[in-house]
Amino acid sequence: MSEWANFRSTHSASGWSSRGGQTHNPYVLDRTPSGSSAGSGAAASASLCAAAVGTETNGSIVSPSSCNGLVGLKPTVGLVSRTGIIPISATQDTAGPMARTVRDAAVLLGALAGADPADSATQAANAPKKPVDYTKMLRPDALKGKKLGVEKSHLASETAAGDLLRQAVAVLKAQGATVVEIDVRTPTQPIGGAEFDVLLYEFKDGVNKYLAQAKAPVKTLAEVIAFNKANAAKAMPFFQQETLELADKTDGLGSEKYKAALRKVVDTSRQALDTVLKSEGGLAALVGITTGPPACIDLVNGEYGTGPGYAGPAAMAGYPHLTVPMGQIHGLPVGLSFVAGAYQEAELLALGYAYEQATHHRKVPTFQAVVG
Repeated sequence: MSEWANFRSTHSASGWSSRGGQTHNPYVLDRTPSGSSAGSGAAASASLCAAAVGTETNGSIVSPSSCNGLVGLKPTVGLVSRTGIIPISATQDTAGPMARTVRDAAVLLGALAGADPADSATQAANAPKKPVDYTKMLRPDALKGKKLGVEKSHLASETAAGDLLRQAVAVLKAQGATVVEIDVRTPTQPIGGAEFDVLLYEFKDGVNKYLAQAKAPVKTLAEVIAFNKANAAKAMPFFQQETLELADKTDGLGSEKYKAALRKVVDTSRQALDTVLKSEGGLAALVGITTGPPACIDLVNGEYGTGPGYAGPAAMAGYPHLTVPMGQIHGLPVGLSFVAGAYQEAELLALGYAYEQATHHRKVPTFQAVVG
């Protein structure tokens, strides 16, 4: 996977690590597998495993799933334990399934979900109290009679991904869904700087706690930074560690700056999503473009965007987000996002399954060297 989950540098390349080198996209090998769960995405897509577990803070399950032609589910924060996962954010981190079909993702989610005394997020009052068989909710007619909200800025996008979304909306309607235009991105876009502050603060706190108990020669984030500097030729041949250094300068979770940023992120994102989900008499889910087609791997400049994406709102709110293959652009996969309120994974999987069965958009990767 991407080194430090792509939280080492603002110029990092997804799928690159100093231990394993560069992971490639199995559809077109010079394209990014996206991150940070690049290894999980490429492995499941290439049939090196039946399914994989990814981890997400903001987009790191759904983006590599979209770019590698997979079904990916970022669950509600608290549905799946984070114990043992190297953390970025206690507020946003979660593990989730990445698989080639909705049914496989549902099977894996049923095995992953459950309460953990060591993770207080899993003790939420509204979390499922018993194991759930998510496959029982999968029906090919699950879209019939449902009302969905489509992100209007995505629907109006004059890109190839926008064309795929408009085709997807036609399918949703043909399967019996009512689709209305909504706007979640506008009220959540100003959060960006506050979210980065939350991640910096929580990363230092979480990593220091993790390393203090790990059987590793480094015990603090400061020691990680020092190690990278001492081994720069191997650890930092392409990009630096300015994000790690910014995190190490934070002054603890008691900081008023951190508390204010956390309130802004959580309150604004949840209010925006809740308001839209309750509009129009109640929406079963929100839909949009997960991310644009995978960009070229660029070890010099790092990641760059190729179109609109939909990871942020659900990630910041801690709400579930499902992506399902929506088609391809020049042989490069693009996913369709379904987002709903907390602990609505069963509903999302049912909607995604119905769309998957109506389209069968996923194609087996062919390991092309370049597009064309």
